[in-house]
Amino acid sequence: MPDDIGRRRRVLVLLICCTSLLLVSLDGSAVNIALPALSTELHASMAGLQWIVDSYLLVLASLLMLAGSTADRIGRRRTFTAGLVVFTAGSLLCGFAPGLGWLVVFRVVQAVGGSMLNPVAMAIITNTFTDRAERARAIGVWGGVLGISMALGPVAGGALVDSVGWRAIFWINVPIGITAVVLCRRFVPESKASRVRRFDPVGQVLVVVLLASLVYAVITGREHGWASAPIVALFALAAVALVALVGYERRHAEPLIEPRYFRSVPFSGASVIGFCGVGALGGFLFVEPLYLQGVRGLSAVDAGLYTLPLAAMMLVAGPVSGRLVAARGPRLPLVVAGTAITLAALGLTRVGSDTPTAWLLVDHALFGLGFGLMNPPITTTAVTGMPAERAGMAAGMMSTARQVGQASGVAVIGTVVSAHLDGPARTHFAAASHGGWWIVTACGVVVAVLGAVTTGPRARRTAAAAAAALAGEPAPERAGAGPAARTDGGEAAGTDGGLSGSRGPAQAPEGGPAQGQGRLMNSAISPADSVPE
Repeated sequence: MPDDIGRRRRVLVLLICCTSLLLVSLDGSAVNIALPALSTELHASMAGLQWIVDSYLLVLASLLMLAGSTADRIGRRRTFTAGLVVFTAGSLLCGFAPGLGWLVVFRVVQAVGGSMLNPVAMAIITNTFTDRAERARAIGVWGGVLGISMALGPVAGGALVDSVGWRAIFWINVPIGITAVVLCRRFVPESKASRVRRFDPVGQVLVVVLLASLVYAVITGREHGWASAPIVALFALAAVALVALVGYERRHAEPLIEPRYFRSVPFSGASVIGFCGVGALGGFLFVEPLYLQGVRGLSAVDAGLYTLPLAAMMLVAGPVSGRLVAARGPRLPLVVAGTAITLAALGLTRVGSDTPTAWLLVDHALFGLGFGLMNPPITTTAVTGMPAERAGMAAGMMSTARQVGQASGVAVIGTVVSAHLDGPARTHFAAASHGGWWIVTACGVVVAVLGAVTTGPRARRTAAAAAAALAGEPAPERAGAGPAARTDGGEAAGTDGGLSGSRGPAQAPEGGPAQGQGRLMNSAISPADSVPE
């Protein structure tokens, strides 16, 4: 009976954490479906629409690492609850925005709250589900919830836009947010890192400068001229900020972004995969509603219905991918995910104003399959095998890579499409979008290739060394030296559904000293195990 009670409590915590994902994803998908209405009512250009989306994404990406380390320091439940309150308040304000500029400002408020939600929720899940297989299934459910939100967001958002107006897509967040706050305060246990990390203000400022200058230059470059002094200066500022950030963080005792994580090839690969994969999704969700409503003349709710195959496949593929990761490791779902994204994007490079509906629906389903399969393995790779006190940082770094990717996808793909608009949107938008779809195709190829090459035995050895260094342990023996090692891209004994090798000599048996000291998030995870929104 106690085990059943404990399991029910863990499931309830998972559902509460998934509410934050549902809240943020509903908002994002509804905003995208409302872009044509926002363009008309607020007289927003393509750049203005990009800022409605990217103002949120940029602030979110800039603050995710701070939110993760803050949660580790002052408590994850406390930070998570604060994020829900701020996000809900920002949503309410967005619904009352009198113009484009105010809407962008209130989206920033939303983002401040949103930065404290998903990465912190993932850290809560990681600390709640300590069994490796159970955690992999929980992360699969997390990915499935993304599919649910993808299904509800465009349809519900479209219905609200057509019936009430675009402001209602923000107001709908308010009751959900209030409910989540009440449940979180009552049922989610508090947890924090065993060792408090100091705030890194210099690193935080450099991250903000880097992201803001780079994305601003990309979005406004065509308007001002790519060779103009302001745009060149912005790109130069971004380059200087990047160099300064890398140099400073390498020397800082407690950096905002831990450079040692990137010694792990699987972690680095997962970061790039997340950047490219979610960047492709960001471009897709930005361009496709404009095409469906502007070129094909669909209503907002009908455009939302066109996205249902994408959402349905994400809903199915997320849990399936979680089980595949738990059973065989991340390579298979990542390769299939990249292939599906590539094929879907290739199909859209030929889209026109009279493309058959069946063609579009199949493409959307392929996108959903790819993104649904991609999320669990990269999430698992980011947090598995890391020391417990670094759970928030690892989840935050992976979420940052995703959000930066999505902001970059909207900025780059939106700018490419805008650059090819040489006539009325209704007649030229479809052809103009082809350049953007070729970029998405390239992102799919990157996902497939890196999914294959960053999950092999050599890559797993770098993960073992990085995890050992972070845990303050001696470097483990070479993966493959012990009888438990595998070289087929699958998992060795003692893995946590991630990228793994054999148990090294530093590994303590379950219930042994490593578990008692709380040095690793799960005593069944050795330094040779893998390092995963």
